Amino acid sequence: MISVETPHFSSMEEALHTLFGSSVKIVRSRRAGGGDSNEARLLWLSDGTRVFLKANTKENAPFFQAEAAGLSAIAGTKAVGTPQVLCTGTEPGRDGYAFLLLEYLEGRRRDDYWEQFGRNLAAMHRAQAADFVTGGRYGFFMDNYIGMGKQCNTAQESWTGFFRDCRLEPQFERAFGYFDKAGRKSAARVLERAEEILTEPAYPSLLHGDLWSGNVITGRDGHAWLIDPAVYVGHAETDLAMTELFGGFPPAFYRAYQEAAPLEPGYESRRDLYHLYHLLNHLNLFGSAYLPSVMRIVKRYGG
Repeated sequence: MISVETPHFSSMEEALHTLFGSSVKIVRSRRAGGGDSNEARLLWLSDGTRVFLKANTKENAPFFQAEAAGLSAIAGTKAVGTPQVLCTGTEPGRDGYAFLLLEYLEGRRRDDYWEQFGRNLAAMHRAQAADFVTGGRYGFFMDNYIGMGKQCNTAQESWTGFFRDCRLEPQFERAFGYFDKAGRKSAARVLERAEEILTEPAYPSLLHGDLWSGNVITGRDGHAWLIDPAVYVGHAETDLAMTELFGGFPPAFYRAYQEAAPLEPGYESRRDLYHLYHLLNHLNLFGSAYLPSVMRIVKRYGG
């Protein structure tokens, strides 16, 4: 199992003094993008350093610990860049909060940005993944989050069983109240058929887990870097499916990925089942606006 050693501090002051020096303090702060689930801010420090801060309530400290572990796992593949995790921490007191400090990134895209990202993501998916999970081939060494929704990563030997038991079933259980009697029967059939619809991959892959355009940024080297992961070890095509759910990436990305790691036959027939997991999560987090999209897929696979 990998060892994730992220410093944790009992206050922001302690974090800044330990990481940057005893005289360093915050001299400027502004709200930054990426604050749907957390408050996100760009901080200017007195020594000229800029860092990225994510903050939430103290009760959500495990969210940042999981994010740090996910970023470290991706970095460990040495295939795709991620911002350096500086630390996690918890500010004390009545108005205290949990926080995550990250390297601040700012860069200009290379001309071959999307092509190279396709190749880099394929390399990440091909990287050895056994160290990220124990007790099975699929899962992760800790549970984490998809958005702010909890994500179970209990290890299994079977990918199809893992996706049914740790992805679809928990989301269906949370969404139970949205379904009428017929919808619940269809959902049950989806779970029954999951192992016949899905296929076992040629090899396990470390996945970003929430791969849409908002979680891809430009690093200082001009390459695509990954943020806000929901990592686990699974079938590479699940990451590709997620890229297509909310608008998709440019064709150059998909061409380059396919050249490096061709998708298995029948991907298109499985893609919506992977979409279902994310749509159920959105239904559970954001409400009934996602129910029609969920039901379309449930009816497709469950009758």
